Order: sequence, then structure tokens, then C-alpha cells
Amino acid sequence: MASCWGAQDKRCDLGPLHLQQLGIEKQLQAHGIDAHWHSMIRADNRQPSDTWPQVISTCQQLADSCYQLTKNNQAFCVYGGDHSGAVGTWSGVRQALKNDIGLIWIDAHMDSHTPQSSHSGAIHGMPLASLLGFGDQRLTNMNGPAPKLQPAKISVIGVRSYEPEEQQLLCKLGVRVFPIEECFQRGLDEVFKEALQIANTDTCGYGISLDLDAIDPLHAPGVGSPARGGLRAKELLQVLSRLRGPQPLIGLEIAEYNPTRDIDDKTAQLAVEITKSCYGNIKN
Repeated sequence: MASCWGAQDKRCDLGPLHLQQLGIEKQLQAHGIDAHWHSMIRADNRQPSDTWPQVISTCQQLADSCYQLTKNNQAFCVYGGDHSGAVGTWSGVRQALKNDIGLIWIDAHMDSHTPQSSHSGAIHGMPLASLLGFGDQRLTNMNGPAPKLQPAKISVIGVRSYEPEEQQLLCKLGVRVFPIEECFQRGLDEVFKEALQIANTDTCGYGISLDLDAIDPLHAPGVGSPARGGLRAKELLQVLSRLRGPQPLIGLEIAEYNPTRDIDDKTAQLAVEITKSCYGNIKN
């Protein structure tokens, strides 16, 4: 999804285009993954006076695409674009399955503001709250009534940059948050084991929504909102490659890739490796 209007740095819309130009499809196929580029959802590149209609339009297109893919039992990967697209991704999935899904949200931020609580007004800081039923009704009710996700079936991993309002909302709802300190203390194997159990309890499947800023900027410099001291890329890839649960992985989302901030395509290649780790067991 080549959209940037939910973010402060507007250059993340170049991320999916750059990945396509690098031949991500052929790289995945060479790894034995039956990957085919489905579509490119692009927002109007003219600066709007109000960014909300742009975000809602691209999220709606993404929701409809993910609905069809999920309905056809096709595993998918969404490459962003800013993280507001998660509203479209998981709203479409939820509509197709009509049953509870689990979600592992990997992010340096909580993304759980509402328009009333947000300090910046940036919509990419609101998608998780929207999926939980809090915020603008044009997002919360997209492709079906709110909420799209149940708090007890979600976990947030790698958090280290957030505001009190977000923390209060997730705490009140009972969403399991794994701060970066806990990730380091317990190790990612233990953290993801618990997160997978949460995502697989009384659900029909689960998804992964990964903001690349969850990873240490030394390993993933190409992001719009870097935060020091993140997850180590190598360890994350190893854990994702072993992440198997009783319920299927419905879809993967990799958000906030900004090629203008990347160094020697390091972050782009990491996005490819993340996809390989998650889907390496799905062969032609």
C-alpha cells in the first residue's frame, strides 16, 4: 500500500514501489515461496487540505483486497506505506472470516491514540485503537461493526516510545504489552511463545503486523520514526522462522518502510528476509 498521508514523514509511500523495483517477488520465489504481486494501492500524491479522506480511501481499498484474498484462502503480505493501513488490512480479514482473529503487533510505538488523545494528529498513531473500536467511526466501522479485534487476543511487542493516553487505553482493555525491556530480559523466544498463545486462543487464525521501527535503527535505518534500542534483526528473524501455532498465519503486514532513509537497501532486504522467515514453509 503506497500511502503516506497517515504519517508525518510523507516519503514512506515510496516503500512498496522500491520493493517492487528491487524484485521482491522473484527473491521470494527463489526461496521457494509461491509469491505473486497482487496489486498496488496508491493514494493521490497531491497534498490534501484534509488527510483523513485520503487515509480512509486507501484503507478501504486495502480492506477490500484483503477481504478477497482471505475469502479465497490466500495467505498474503501487505507492504506499507504508513501503519494506518493496518485498519484496512485487518478489517478486511475480519469481515472475510467472521470469527475472532489474533494479532501480534510488533512496533516501537503503541499506535493506540484516538483523534482526541493524539498529540500530533497523525493517523498512523491510531490504527490499533481503531481496530479495538476506539476513534473515528469511518475507521472503526470499516467493512463491519466495531471492534474488529478482541483485546485478549492481541499482543504488542517491542514498545519503547509512547504517550500515557495510549498506555492507559491498552491497560484498561487488558492488551498484553511486551516493552522492549521485557523482550531483552526474557528473550524473544519466550516473548513470542506467549504472544502466539494469546493469538491462538479461541481464534480461527492470526496475523502479524510489523512496523519496521520496532527493529533497532542500526539494523533498520529506513523508517520514518526511528526509536533507539530496538529489537535485534537477526534474533527477530530466527524467532519468526520458528513461529508456528495450531492456527494458521492468515497474513503478514510490514509497515513504514522509507527508502529515502535507508542505507544500501539494508531495510529493504530486511523486509524480504522477514517475509521469508514467516512464509518459508509455504512452498510451490
